[in-house]
Amino acid sequence: MILTAVLHLIKLTPGCANVEELAQRVREGDRHDGLHVIYTRTQPKRADEIAGKGSIYRVIAGFVAARQSIIRFKPHTRHDGQEGTMILVAPEVISVQPRPMRPFQGWRYYKPEDAPPDLTARDENLLHAMPTHLRKALTELCLL
Repeated sequence: MILTAVLHLIKLTPGCANVEELAQRVREGDRHDGLHVIYTRTQPKRADEIAGKGSIYRVIAGFVAARQSIIRFKPHTRHDGQEGTMILVAPEVISVQPRPMRPFQGWRYYKPEDAPPDLTARDENLLHAMPTHLRKALTELCLL
């Protein structure tokens, strides 16, 4: 029996200003088998290390700020007729300790020990009560 390691995926979330907006997009977004769908052109090469075990960490406005559990990957045909992939994720958006992340192309991964920790409800309330510019400055200084 071969055991595969758990791995997490990191994905940019263009045009999204904050975690609340991401949660709204998830509530209003496409569903497949009751799961939220993230459409992408290609399937990660390391999908077997992620599906059912890992999460997709979302980069929002230059920070890794939230995650969703990845249930599975499923091929689909895109509107342009090309093959694509649906990433089927749990609808719950979980805020994580913000971590700066520059834009990138392709896939990025976290090993479990490198991923930012989830925020507690208290942490999340305090963080979201803070003005955005202050939250960003404190995060860039690694004080959050």
